[in-house]
Formats: sequence, structure tokens, C-alpha cells
Amino acid sequence: MPRDNEFVNYVLDQLAFLRGLNARAMFGGHGLYRDEVIFAIIVNDMLYLKANDETRGDFEARGLSPFSYTARGKTMTMQYYEAPAEVFEDVDAMRFWTDKALQAALAAKGGKRGKANR
Repeated sequence: MPRDNEFVNYVLDQLAFLRGLNARAMFGGHGLYRDEVIFAIIVNDMLYLKANDETRGDFEARGLSPFSYTARGKTMTMQYYEAPAEVFEDVDAMRFWTDKALQAALAAKGGKRGKANR
């Protein structure tokens, strides 16, 4: 099994508290979805969480970088930021940061506000 799939399975295990969770292969990585809402991506064994104007500062204040890639000679930066290391050590941290990502994803989709981890 490729290493990336092992990491995807590991992240899915860490997110077992989240109902409606699934991963879909995409563009050399994986998208993580709650129901039909993408809230995270995994690329090269790195977890990136969705951010928006409200949450971007929380990631940047911790020195976490956005996901970027180069296509046709241009660097493209997406609104997904590195997950803090503690999410892999503490389920409460994973819930906290996943909730931020889900809120950002729901807001981008025009969804309702409220606790996303239920």
C-alpha cells in the first residue's frame, strides 16, 4: 500500500468522531468530506484544513502555511492550511481545528452556522 494511503487511513482513524466522513482521491492527494462538504485535503502525507477570512489568522499566528502548488509555471495557493501538530496527539485539539475547518467549508458553501462536529 502506498505511504499516502497509510496516512489517509491514519487521519480517518483520528477523525472517527466525525459522522459522515469519507475520503476521495483527487489530483494526487485526497479530499476529506463530511457528507458532501470538503473540509480538508491530504497531499504528500500532510493534512491541510480549510480556512477562510475568519480563521486564516489562527493558522498564520501559529506559523502554519497554506497549501500551494505550481501549475503552468504559476504558483497557486489554496485556502487550506497545515494542521497543527497537536491534532495528532490530542482528540480535543483535532475536534477544535476540524470544527474551524468545517465552519469555513460550510460558510463557503453558504451553509448554516453552528457546531460542525455533530
